[in-house]
Amino acid sequence: MTICCLNPDCSHSLNDDLNKVCVNCNTALFPLLRNRFRVIRVLSQEGGFGKTYLAQDSDKLNEQCVIKQLAPRIEGNWALKKAVELFEKEAQRLQELGEHPQIPKLIAYFEQDSCLYLVQQFIDGQNLLEELESRRENDTWLRCYSETEIREFLLNLLPVLQFIHECGVVHRDIKPQNIIRRSSPKDLLGDLVLIDFGSSKQLQPKLKLKAGTSIGSHGYSAIEQIRDGLAYPASDLFSVGATSFHLITGISPFQLWAEHGYGWMSSWEKYLNYPVSDEFGNILDKLLKKEIEQRYQSAAEVIADLEQPQNYPVFLPPLISASEQFIPPTEIPAKPIYPNLKKLKSVLMAIAAITMFLTGEFWYWKTREAQRSNPDSIAQPNVQLSKTEETNQSLGQAIAAQTLNLNYDSVSSIAIAPDSKTMVTNSIFGVKLWSLVTKQEISVFNDHSLKINVVAIDPYGTKFVSAGDDKIIKIWNLATGQEIRTLSGHTSEIHALAFSPDGKILASGSDDNSIKLWNVSTGEEIARFEGRDRISSLAFDSVGKILASGSSDGRIKIWDIVTQKLLRTLSNSSSKVYSVNFVEKSGRTNNNSVIGSYNNIIRMWNPLTGEIIRTFRGHSRLVTSTAVSPRSNLLASGSSDQTIKLWNLHTGELLATLRGHSATVESLAFNREGNILISSAQDRTIKIWQIPIF
Repeated sequence: MTICCLNPDCSHSLNDDLNKVCVNCNTALFPLLRNRFRVIRVLSQEGGFGKTYLAQDSDKLNEQCVIKQLAPRIEGNWALKKAVELFEKEAQRLQELGEHPQIPKLIAYFEQDSCLYLVQQFIDGQNLLEELESRRENDTWLRCYSETEIREFLLNLLPVLQFIHECGVVHRDIKPQNIIRRSSPKDLLGDLVLIDFGSSKQLQPKLKLKAGTSIGSHGYSAIEQIRDGLAYPASDLFSVGATSFHLITGISPFQLWAEHGYGWMSSWEKYLNYPVSDEFGNILDKLLKKEIEQRYQSAAEVIADLEQPQNYPVFLPPLISASEQFIPPTEIPAKPIYPNLKKLKSVLMAIAAITMFLTGEFWYWKTREAQRSNPDSIAQPNVQLSKTEETNQSLGQAIAAQTLNLNYDSVSSIAIAPDSKTMVTNSIFGVKLWSLVTKQEISVFNDHSLKINVVAIDPYGTKFVSAGDDKIIKIWNLATGQEIRTLSGHTSEIHALAFSPDGKILASGSDDNSIKLWNVSTGEEIARFEGRDRISSLAFDSVGKILASGSSDGRIKIWDIVTQKLLRTLSNSSSKVYSVNFVEKSGRTNNNSVIGSYNNIIRMWNPLTGEIIRTFRGHSRLVTSTAVSPRSNLLASGSSDQTIKLWNLHTGELLATLRGHSATVESLAFNREGNILISSAQDRTIKIWQIPIF
């Protein structure tokens, strides 16, 4: 038999039950937690604050249970205090809601060895997001839920909501991940179980948090939760509607929120794979109303409408052949899959959507601005949008730029998603997610305890990562905004991150002079390279076999990923190397050439021979950032001379100088198509440049 180490930082926690201490981290082992619970294995990480374990309850004939651990390791951190508060409230809610068969039972809540533990009933089954994704993996012809299945889902879940609302509790975070379908339903009991009451709140006449404190999950949560911190039973019903939409279309509401804010609900029908009945469409319409007064006010009202006699045909989705491409649950179709048959209704809905945007959305953002100007609010500073346009005769076309004024914030790292619709940036407030469609901030993620220095998005646009002064790396789900895992091992600040081309390996560089390679799927450290000075930049070649690193001592080093050896040192300047890039084969440039910047020049090398291919001169001061366009022969460089320069990679010719920033340009990023360049500078602005493709 094995015994599980309870050290939240232990990466290999399983031990032989004869061991007294963990063979991996040397932490004392406990055969039984609180002399009752035998911990079997780790189920998941809990946002960097502990783990969730599968265990056996020795007082109940070794019945399986789930143990959530909260291991506070950082003093005075707001995120930690909030986590402790939510952890305790989850235990309180589970205790209050008692013996309902569709809510996990609270078994125990206690503190041991400076950690908090919550023990609850184990629910054997899949959550609905896993169930939806498994349909695709198993090549099921019914890839998304049918109308009949959604009706069954609602009639199964809504009585649970009616119960908790009558108990004075609002869940506040209903989404597919928080609903589990039992593998073996018990007789006539519902087979859906509602979990994760960590965000729930006792219902009061006016449930209001501190101004600007949003609660819930973007896309699934009603506007009153995200904007005002208010939550009512009708707020949970909006989340039920958004969850139903996700299940019936396979499209994540979070992605739609990222693009359209709350405008997508007025035209939800255009994302359907197949038509639904008018009666069911009216129910989903009312669940998804933006304004709370127009929504269902109780679960009982929804149930009553669902149980009306059905004297109409229920449409079933057409048979889909295995060869047809399926759009993943987190991907939005470029065009509606099913054209709406009700032309007139579509026109009216479009007019309503425009009206809503011009009125409701405008005042929504104005409200946010007012909240952020309030000194008592903890909301982030307002972002104002302005437009400028610059014309460069070298390109022969106008290069338009939009400016995001950050006011109190600063950005030194930018990453653009492959679909060019979203970007992430570092921030003094956390990691910020932006919509490049609306040019608005979508969300802020702040589970780091100190400043975040660098962000990156994986090549498929499914994950993003963040790292900084707290010496840890966090991996996030880009579609849902949920934290996946935390990577720890560096002993000093982290300033560089890079994904391999296949997205399976993450490289990190730190002020501890080391580079670490991580398995993205498991979080395991798979290699470590030692440098001579602080690592400032990293880049993989196009096939993921070579890694380039730039450091504060002016060296650019080429590492072999397969043999884990240093191949060559390209530069030996006294100036810090702020950025390195690889250039794929294009025209007369060599395959996998390396771009590096130091002092006020940029050089291109052959990484295998060390031969200098080309030198780019033109900046009058230090070059602080570079970016290579994936689809054209453009190199962009930013400098402390406050300019951005565009270069021809084939010839080294200076094509254009972009002016507009009033301080050092700190970060540059091209989108995948190469027609957008985004820059940030110490003047607390982000500029979005439209670049002609030639």
